[in-house]
Amino acid sequence: QLHSDLDKGVGTVKYTLSGDGAGTVFTIDETTGDIHAIRSLDREEKPFYTLRAQAVDVDTKKPLEPESEFIIKVQDINDNEPKFLDGPYVASVPEMSPVGAYVLQVKATDADDPTYGNSARVVYSILQGQPYFSIDPKTGVIRTALPNMDREVKEQYQVLIQAKDMGGQLGGLAGTTTVNVTLTDVNDNPPRFPKSIFHLKVPESSAVGSAIGRIRAVDPDFGKNAEIEYNIVPGDGGNLFDITTDEDTQEGVIKLKKPLDFETKKAYTFKVEASNLHLDHRFHSVGPFKDTATVKINVLDMEEPPVFNKPLYTMEVYEDTPVGTIIGAVTAQDLDAGSSSVRYFIDWKNDVDTFFTIDATEGTIATSELLDRETTAQYNFSIIASKVSNPLLTSRVNVVINVLDVNEFPPEISVPYETSVCENARAGQVIQIVTAADRDLSPAGQRFSFRLSPEASNKPNFTVHDYRNNTAGIETRRNGYSRRQQELYFLPVVIEDSSYPVQSSTNTMTIRVCRCDSDGTILSCNVEAIFLPVGLSTGALVAILLCIVILLAIVVLYVALRRQKKKDTLMTSKEDIRDNVIHYDDEGGGEEDTQAFDIGALRNPKAMEDNNLRRDVKPEALRFPRQPAAQEGADIEGFIHQRLQENDGDPTAPPYDSLATYAYEGTGSVAESLSSIDSLATEADQDYDYLSDWGPRFKILAEMFGEEESYHPEKVT
Repeated sequence: QLHSDLDKGVGTVKYTLSGDGAGTVFTIDETTGDIHAIRSLDREEKPFYTLRAQAVDVDTKKPLEPESEFIIKVQDINDNEPKFLDGPYVASVPEMSPVGAYVLQVKATDADDPTYGNSARVVYSILQGQPYFSIDPKTGVIRTALPNMDREVKEQYQVLIQAKDMGGQLGGLAGTTTVNVTLTDVNDNPPRFPKSIFHLKVPESSAVGSAIGRIRAVDPDFGKNAEIEYNIVPGDGGNLFDITTDEDTQEGVIKLKKPLDFETKKAYTFKVEASNLHLDHRFHSVGPFKDTATVKINVLDMEEPPVFNKPLYTMEVYEDTPVGTIIGAVTAQDLDAGSSSVRYFIDWKNDVDTFFTIDATEGTIATSELLDRETTAQYNFSIIASKVSNPLLTSRVNVVINVLDVNEFPPEISVPYETSVCENARAGQVIQIVTAADRDLSPAGQRFSFRLSPEASNKPNFTVHDYRNNTAGIETRRNGYSRRQQELYFLPVVIEDSSYPVQSSTNTMTIRVCRCDSDGTILSCNVEAIFLPVGLSTGALVAILLCIVILLAIVVLYVALRRQKKKDTLMTSKEDIRDNVIHYDDEGGGEEDTQAFDIGALRNPKAMEDNNLRRDVKPEALRFPRQPAAQEGADIEGFIHQRLQENDGDPTAPPYDSLATYAYEGTGSVAESLSSIDSLATEADQDYDYLSDWGPRFKILAEMFGEEESYHPEKVT
């Protein structure tokens, strides 16, 4: 209740309330100032409330006193039970643990005020799980209460834990939780075979490495504590078998280590030991953690293929062995009780196998073709043996035939076949070491001998020195060699081998003379180097050669231009050629045309010399003397007529009007002149019909000399 000293009880004072929960949790009587809770309070929800109160004049609405603040505290009662916030719990403890082994600690929480009374004081107890486990009332630690709890007997335990407040007194509130405890495995049990003897039946045809049976020892432990290792106890029969552990089933898998044979042994007996891999030293006193059982194996008789008496056959044959020669034999037997005959045949895979044949009954192998070691040195093929009673039962064996060499090839010089010698070489100097190669398969200790051929033994240039270690040296026999005299020497070397029959060959070595320095280093072996001046460098020699080439090019160009200028005055068409008439396409060259004929002789006949020979023909001695030249002032026409008669009567000159000729081949021509006309007087006696038979190239000549009317070269065009 709130009360102001100014309140006289006449209703002139009004009380107001504000703050936490005013109007919702708490209310105030405006006249009397009484404060009431209008709903239930929960300390765990809000332990206290802060409020403000004030007295106000009813008429003026003005505060009569300053506002005052006060706190309402909620007092706790035991209305909350303890709770396990982390429950339910899961825990584990190893089996066979001693009493008091720690399992787990639980904790309960009480929401009541721990500072007021015993409302929050919690005590723990076990409602379910005794006598196996116990709990500390104050700390909540759970421990084992019984010794030697065995997982193999019981693995899972459920423990019910209670937490009660008020110190466990009557009237206190309580909460519970569940703890699931699992006993973890330890290796406290050895493996045990369910029976002492295991019987297995195994066919004798079982493959080596195959599984022929399984046995199992039982271990009640779990996980790695139940892992078992199996071993065969050394003794009778155990060396033919092996045993391994199946990781998934922990069974012992017996495998065959060697082949079985019913005809040799029909039964085997051995012992197998099973033991744990992971031992626990705490339980050694229990006894040995292993067990032993006996395994008896009975071998079953099976029909088997023939068996070769060797796993591999190796034979040898000379390469010149005649076709049909027996080189060896293979043998296979049927080892079953009812022995059957065996047939042999070659497993044909390629053409190589056709070099040999095999007798189907005896198994003898013979050659069917001639062998050549240089082509194939070794043959490898398979032979199959099958039972006559059951051809499907076959066995196979490999046969290797080595072809032995026969000395049929002569030895030869290994490369190089060419060497060099210095011009300044001394007598006895070794210029090349040579070795020999033989295409035959040389046996151990094969020796080659070297010597000069008989025809070269008496020459004083080179010799061969046999070192008797399959090598030889080419040595000089004189001092100094000259490339100017002889650049190449050919040395025949005879090589013999030591096999039977002895084979030999003559090999020619080429020896080139080279220019060397004083140390024997080769400077040049080229032929052109002989003629180069000594002392000039390579650059100087190249410059000299380049100048010579340029000068030659200039000379050739000049000569070509001169010849081209001469040809400009000649006829341009082969069809215009005539034996007696020169045809020009213009009126003439004038005074500057000095190539066709000497025009000065026409203008000044007096100036002619007595020796007026043709410029296009090298004349011989004339049979008829020439007539004197025309006198000064004579008519040009008469002079030309006079010259025509002189040339027509001259048998040494072709029938041309002019001093220039174009159809004359020259004295150096193999065909000589195409014209067969010597003079005007003999023209009628010639027959030129054969020109038509010479082909199209002589068509024009045939037309010219085949006309019916005579052609008189008396006009100049």
